[in-house]
Amino acid sequence: MQIDMSMAELGSYKGTNPKPFDFAEYWDKGIKELNELSLTYEVERFDYPSMMAECFHVYFIGVGGARVHCQLVRPKQQSDKGPGLLWFHGYHGNSGDWIDKVAYAAEGFTVLAMDCRGQGGLSEDNLQVKGSTLKGHIIRGLEDDDPEKLYYRHVFLDTVQAARILMSMDGVDPERIGTYGASQGGALSIVCSALEPRIKKTVAIYPFLSDYRRAWEMDITHSAYEEIHYFFKLRDPNHRREKEFWNKLGYIDIQHLADRIQAEVMWVTAMEDQICPPSTQFAAFNKIVSPKDMVVFYEYGHDYLPTLGDKVYPFFAELLNRK
Repeated sequence: MQIDMSMAELGSYKGTNPKPFDFAEYWDKGIKELNELSLTYEVERFDYPSMMAECFHVYFIGVGGARVHCQLVRPKQQSDKGPGLLWFHGYHGNSGDWIDKVAYAAEGFTVLAMDCRGQGGLSEDNLQVKGSTLKGHIIRGLEDDDPEKLYYRHVFLDTVQAARILMSMDGVDPERIGTYGASQGGALSIVCSALEPRIKKTVAIYPFLSDYRRAWEMDITHSAYEEIHYFFKLRDPNHRREKEFWNKLGYIDIQHLADRIQAEVMWVTAMEDQICPPSTQFAAFNKIVSPKDMVVFYEYGHDYLPTLGDKVYPFFAELLNRK
């Protein structure tokens, strides 16, 4: 079933959502703000019955003063510095079950899984903005005069701060770091590797937060982007501010960050995905200039993808042998 462009069309598609003229300055300013923050963090042991891994809660203060929570899972027995893996969750979710990370820790990885602000985990969201927050986080801050009030600006910067914290930990080699996530987590995996150039490996599974205008042109009320439909319907039904809003969303569109990535990328898409349509993903994938591979599941949507875990692990396992 074809729900989007053909594979030939996807291979050359470059997106429709505009890129703000000051996009580079916007993110340079964000990184500068992040550079002024301390890398200090709090650690609380979590008693988990694993023979191979030890588990901790980690908290740090992100941009704007919000307290951000992560799970930390690391090997019990480690005589030398090993690789690290940053783990990002899907929309509205949280960092998940501890056991999900134990297998990687057993292989020698230190895993840091971040909770996004104000979603299903323990991270705080202290952002105060003008306008509606109806239905979701993409539109949070969209009506504020200051584009730095966009919710996802803060989350994107949190991923970089989490990466720097992981890289600073005892037992972690900062030159052997990977990022991993699906849906929103896939987007954050891409963002983290775009804004932190030391990332070496990135896995992004049907990423969210890309090419908002293209998503709006499709059957948006049945996708992860439905809040854009309700935003226009309830806040701007005549679309008088449409151009302004597409431009502002461009600051948090992952396709515009993709060309900054230096990591090797494994991108996974499902051709029947109606939640994060393939074209929105290819808009970003086609802009990546570092080594990359697209893994396509043809008869699948935004759901469980069989055999994928056994493809992802060997990709990251190369970090175990990189000195």
